[in-house]
Amino acid sequence: MKGDYQDLVDEISALLGAPATLENRDFRLIAFGAHDSDDDLAMDPVRTRSILTRQSTADVRSWFEAFGIARATGPVRIPAAPDAGVFRGRICLPVRYRGIVQGYVWLLDQEPGKPGPEPAALDAAMEVAQRIGVLLAEEAKAGADLSREFLAVLTAGRGWQQDMAVAALRAALGPGGDGLHAAVCVTPWPGEAPASVPGAAAVCVVPRRGGGEPGGAAGPGAGTGAGPGREAAGDPVLAVLLRLRSTDALAPALAAVTRLLPRAAQATGSGGATGQATGGKTSGGKASGGSAGAAAVTTATATARGVTAGVADPVRGLADLPAAWEQAVAAARAAAAQPRFGPVAQWSAIGPYRMLATLAADPVDDPAARTLLAPTNRELARTAEVFLDCAGQAGRAAAALGIHRQTLYYRLARVEQLTGLDLDEGEDRLLLHMALKAARLA
Repeated sequence: MKGDYQDLVDEISALLGAPATLENRDFRLIAFGAHDSDDDLAMDPVRTRSILTRQSTADVRSWFEAFGIARATGPVRIPAAPDAGVFRGRICLPVRYRGIVQGYVWLLDQEPGKPGPEPAALDAAMEVAQRIGVLLAEEAKAGADLSREFLAVLTAGRGWQQDMAVAALRAALGPGGDGLHAAVCVTPWPGEAPASVPGAAAVCVVPRRGGGEPGGAAGPGAGTGAGPGREAAGDPVLAVLLRLRSTDALAPALAAVTRLLPRAAQATGSGGATGQATGGKTSGGKASGGSAGAAAVTTATATARGVTAGVADPVRGLADLPAAWEQAVAAARAAAAQPRFGPVAQWSAIGPYRMLATLAADPVDDPAARTLLAPTNRELARTAEVFLDCAGQAGRAAAALGIHRQTLYYRLARVEQLTGLDLDEGEDRLLLHMALKAARLA
């Protein structure tokens, strides 16, 4: 497939008499033509970085997208901007398939005053770009076509069944199966899997079992919903296996995940379900490749509708994929439970929830915490949680709660009466803290 892209890029370079580069819609480099020019301006900082690191920064992407390239159906001329590191103007050929942008072909424009490519040559180059669009769309669809094998890995029980499922997925992926991947869980996900996810090796929808756990016996995901009652409703989750270039280059993966949230919110909203707001900072805001309605649903809306996602630590090969899926589900649960994680949480960043999320699916029912967790004592439970989050420092806790220290002491005394615990004892504090955090995940 890479050779096909290179041949087509070389064809465009020959048609227009200038070296071309091909990037996907996330501005990740796919192929580039040879540069044999002595002109220093032919390799400005933006173009050099794109080729050397095989991707562009978020600022560069935003700058180019401001010229409407994602909506354009023909060549777009972009002027030089030395302050932005763009020393030479660009010609952008949008690569589309069935109206959906798949990527971009970039060429350096001629200097002001010099004639650029003839319209006929640009038309011919756009025809080649359309052929590239077909290839990119087919590659993305291939990931969706592996949904059966991917789902089998995520739902198989431990032991030989799981080993066979992993072997089948590895065979289907070919040499790419031995590469670096990250597992992603998006919850809830009403409807079918998306036709394409940039950078995905495989995509599938994982149904929930009766207890709310996505996948099979190996899954930790009980309660992976983003709002009360979602688990009981049995909403499925979306599983994505994203290709990575290195363990420390998760930005493209996180960007792809963020773009999935508005799609989930679109389906969730149209179905009439509305989740609890999870808060947190968001980014993005447009559904990639979706309908006009989906594009109108922002990531902030997705957050308000209780849509969250979890990203596992990168794994090389597929042997550790079941464990990575557990991490992704746990991170999605943590994102739903703790607003500070935002709508997309990484397993490596969820702290104690790495352990808490692996607890049993049943709601917390420790006798000591049972009364405190009743709806009538919600304010006392919040007070106790903030106090323990502040390491038992009364001044910090009172400030965080916005109450007087004496009020804090009164509430903590009531907590001790209801629970029978001594908050001066470390093990009692640990028990209560775990019960309060685990209750968020239930």
